[in-house]
Amino acid sequence: MKLYYKPGACSMASHIILNELGVAFDLDKTDTEAGTTEAGDDFRQISPNGYVPALVTNGGDIVTENPAVLQYLADQAPDAGLAPAHGTLARTRLQELLNFVSSELHKSFGPFFSGVEMDDTRREKAEAGVQRRAAYIESRLADGRDFLLGDTFTVADAYAFVVLNWAGFVGVNLDGHPKTQAYVARIAARPASIKAMIAEGLMEQAA
Repeated sequence: MKLYYKPGACSMASHIILNELGVAFDLDKTDTEAGTTEAGDDFRQISPNGYVPALVTNGGDIVTENPAVLQYLADQAPDAGLAPAHGTLARTRLQELLNFVSSELHKSFGPFFSGVEMDDTRREKAEAGVQRRAAYIESRLADGRDFLLGDTFTVADAYAFVVLNWAGFVGVNLDGHPKTQAYVARIAARPASIKAMIAEGLMEQAA
């Protein structure tokens, strides 16, 4: 398989899951603004929408959209437990979470990456949007569970981790959500996450 990615972007969730699965895969860093990849491909021929992630399967098919890529990867190794079984309520709960992260949490960070300079009013509004979505994550963790669906790490956690981790980069304080902060730190410490962050240049390998 091959993953087209952008360092630190939402595609890192798929990168983490590929590491969790322990499968062989290639990476191709993508410049979404220029529409080119490090290998010299025209990315818009790979992903017409022009954004990451895009996954080339072993059969040569291309899967786009983070929730779809993540579920596809999880289904390649059902015994890994990265997604509940099809047809179960737990699977529906996973889809709820993936859609929440994609359409609500992820989207709430949009103003910080729009390229438009924000005045105090716009920033306050954007921060409030992130805080409101983070409060939902906090409520999911309120019963002491380690992960969003309970005690088992799933693809939804990989995606939520990547997006919540952006808070530090854009200067949004999540101190009001201590369980969420601990959750982010817990996932950041997973070997698969560390390996992805090192490969994407977001942290240095320990000596």
